Amino acid sequence: MTDRKPPGVSFESFVDRQIRQAAERGEFEELPGFGKPLASLDAPYDELWWIKGKLHGEGFAVLPPALALRKEAEDAREAVRAARTERRVREILAEVNDKIRAALRRPPPGPPLNLTEFDVEAVLTEWREEREDR
Repeated sequence: MTDRKPPGVSFESFVDRQIRQAAERGEFEELPGFGKPLASLDAPYDELWWIKGKLHGEGFAVLPPALALRKEAEDAREAVRAARTERRVREILAEVNDKIRAALRRPPPGPPLNLTEFDVEAVLTEWREEREDR
């Protein structure tokens, strides 16, 4: 699309011709979502749709910090269940415990945290028992 519009050709027909030629060359077929319906067609109109989409695409949470940390603690429990080694379990728990400790020292704004640090040895005992049952 580096061609310039030739003089005497209307802007719309020039653009339409370039789009048609690109479609004929198959340049649109490799785009993400090609041939799939738009997900937002049935959703009610939201003025901030593009901001929310960008935040979601970048992995930003829209939860208050306290709730986001609670969710992270739940995710850590699931990650522990899926972990293959004790070392990985300890890494997961150490990471989330650091965040919980920081939040307990300086509570984030929003709803109460209602979290305590994970007891690593107790969780490891549960993890071992669960693995033996498999």
